[in-house]
Amino acid sequence: MSTQAAFAAALLDRQLTCPEGLFSVNGADPASRFAVYRNNVQSSLINALAHSYPVVAQLVGGEFFRAMAGIYLLGNAPQSPLIKDYGDDFADFVEGFEPAASLPYLADVARLERLRTVAYHAADAQPLSHQQIGAALANPQALVELTVEFHPSLHLLTSAFAVVSIWAAHQQDATLAGIDLNVGQHTLIVRNELDVEVFAIDPGASAFIQNLQNGQPLIQAVESAPAFDLNQTLSLLITHNVITHLHHNKVTP
Repeated sequence: MSTQAAFAAALLDRQLTCPEGLFSVNGADPASRFAVYRNNVQSSLINALAHSYPVVAQLVGGEFFRAMAGIYLLGNAPQSPLIKDYGDDFADFVEGFEPAASLPYLADVARLERLRTVAYHAADAQPLSHQQIGAALANPQALVELTVEFHPSLHLLTSAFAVVSIWAAHQQDATLAGIDLNVGQHTLIVRNELDVEVFAIDPGASAFIQNLQNGQPLIQAVESAPAFDLNQTLSLLITHNVITHLHHNKVTP
């Protein structure tokens, strides 16, 4: 292992000793200086995870979270110089973390929080005005060919647990009382100007939006989704500035 690789590995694993070949300009003990630097690096990465996953941290408690994050560090060195990118696969780690098995919804809560971070940093896009959308939807014949382009921040999440309700509860009084945790929810996440918004939507609405994302024309997207309230769903998308482009694509018979 090269000195650089040994240095990187030892930064994340306290069981490893100070790499050989290090020296201090002022004559201080390299091992002591390295220990301080390692502590700062690990604390910064754990703090970054706590910032990205605040509800996960609240659900398990601060001490448990920091211990869990410390174990995550061992096999997950940063791959990007941007701290916002650290922990992009943390939910997968949480899902396989045996000490957290008593909270089966924890990984999906982490996935929701990760998608909020991704949505916040997504590219900007100018939404269509309500008038433009209304004019396009006013022609029933055109709907057969009409495809929809959404804001880059839009994401969907399907969970077997009440992840939206769990997340929302922790934006207020942080209690799960009254929530049936095992009732699955479909989630819509989108950035509206500078605010990342989270909505629980019907399975049919989720399928409809996914169909549109896959390029299906509006009428086909409706017909191939389970029953849902189309007007309510379109109202949600329009009101929260989700639609950025409408295209009339000729359908080949």
